[in-house]
Amino acid sequence: MRVFRGTKEQTLSVALVIMIFIIMLTGSFAQEDNPDSIVYTINIEGIVTAGTTSHLQRGVETAEEEGAEALLILLNTPGGLVNATIDIVSDLINADVPIITYVYPQGGIAASAGTFILLGGHQAIMAPGTTIGAAMPVTMSPEGESAPADDKTVQFLAGHIRSIAESRNRPVDVAERFVTENLTLSGGEAIELEIIDDIAEDIPALLENLHGQEINLRTRIVTLDTENAEIKEIEKNVRDTLTHLVSNPQIAFVLFLLGVYGLVIGFNAPETFFPEVLGAIALVLALYGLGLFEVSVFAAIMILLGVGLIIAEAYTPTYGVLGTGGLISMIIGILYLPAEPLAPDRWLAEFRILAIGVAIIASILLVIIVAALYRLKKSKVIHGDEEFADITGIVNDTIDPEGLIKIKGELWRARSRDSVTIQEGERVRILKREGMVCIVEKEDEPEE
Repeated sequence: MRVFRGTKEQTLSVALVIMIFIIMLTGSFAQEDNPDSIVYTINIEGIVTAGTTSHLQRGVETAEEEGAEALLILLNTPGGLVNATIDIVSDLINADVPIITYVYPQGGIAASAGTFILLGGHQAIMAPGTTIGAAMPVTMSPEGESAPADDKTVQFLAGHIRSIAESRNRPVDVAERFVTENLTLSGGEAIELEIIDDIAEDIPALLENLHGQEINLRTRIVTLDTENAEIKEIEKNVRDTLTHLVSNPQIAFVLFLLGVYGLVIGFNAPETFFPEVLGAIALVLALYGLGLFEVSVFAAIMILLGVGLIIAEAYTPTYGVLGTGGLISMIIGILYLPAEPLAPDRWLAEFRILAIGVAIIASILLVIIVAALYRLKKSKVIHGDEEFADITGIVNDTIDPEGLIKIKGELWRARSRDSVTIQEGERVRILKREGMVCIVEKEDEPEE
């Protein structure tokens, strides 16, 4: 066997080649082990609710924990709840991950509450054909007409949006006009006024434009690496979905009515259990949901008064006087129930139409159901303490002073009225029933 024997220079050359090969191989494996950068996305569509807040908070936490390049928020919303919007903006301002807010898809909007959220991003971007603004707080009259909210509310929200714009180095005067003048801007107008940072046709174009830009976070400055970023969507979980539903004023109102009616029916039909359980669950969910958005105290009192008057009509018939008053009280309460200045006008109008229709139908059904239960209570007792009164039975087990008797083929516990002993086989007359025990006396012997 021949062994390779070269010069010292040749040995060093071979060793150097092997080392270079190993380094290249290791670098290749390392490159394969390191995935591309990740950008998480969250969709905010429809009304902004407490469920939206919960969803976005979880998204920010996930992006921070996973070391994502950015969190991309896709906006297409007409507005929403004030408290939810303020909480969302606070989370965006304090996030330790780059936040990109993007009005998308083309033709979408970020109106009212959506404008606040858009300005809260480190980078605010719009797709062509999208619109932002119209953030003036409003109130709705009982006739369904919208009007600017009181000056205190306007000034508060104007100051808040100025603060958001200032924290992101955007023109505060333009931001304030969204609230005070109901300013509305297209993408071209918004970028001309420098209220947004860019216009991008789609998500790939957006990520390409963001690549290499520096983002100033609270504790550090990061350079975005988004050119080949992997996109992962953070979807709503069960908790987010449930919170979103019950914090929607329309759903909360319907749950409230179901809860009240379920408890009323259950209390008037004991031992049914299903109406009480369903009503209790619906009422708890409704109260939780009502606590997540602004509600007029006056409206809440009027609705409760209306429910009370309708129930009183069923128990104390007044030929419709109390019932009519209850229906009017409930409708007035519904007209003033939601007090959300950033909710869109159209949504508030739809809520009132839906709520009035539901209230009228439900009130009529409640009167019919409770009145029927009232008539049932006044009818002759079929099963009760007098169920077996004045009928006879046979002693099956000696009564001394309690025993068993047979009535209509059934065995019942019995107790003699005067604590006398009645022997097995004798006939007894039932006087009344106390719970599950029949009170009996010995049947008189028939005269010959």
